[in-house]
Amino acid sequence: MKNKHIINLGIQIVPKSKNLDTYALVDKAIEVIQNSGVNHVVTPFETVMEGEQEELMKIAMDAQEAVLAAGADEVLIYYRMQIRKNKDVYIVDKTGKYK
Repeated sequence: MKNKHIINLGIQIVPKSKNLDTYALVDKAIEVIQNSGVNHVVTPFETVMEGEQEELMKIAMDAQEAVLAAGADEVLIYYRMQIRKNKDVYIVDKTGKYK
């Protein structure tokens, strides 16, 4: 049975290109995440998304494809997820007190 709870997925995409600016390529991935409509937080090292795992993994794949389509020669992708068995995971529960 698939987990239908809300999870957090942190994704760090590290594009490699001989000719293109790395930050511009990362911007393509962030644009996909922003356009997806899911709650997310962009940090200097990764972007953390909030939603159902299946949806977030699709967004992550779309972000990867956007970076490759923008001209990256290859991408290194690092994921971190927090998943609870019977409870949702919200970003605000962890970081809301710091705003």
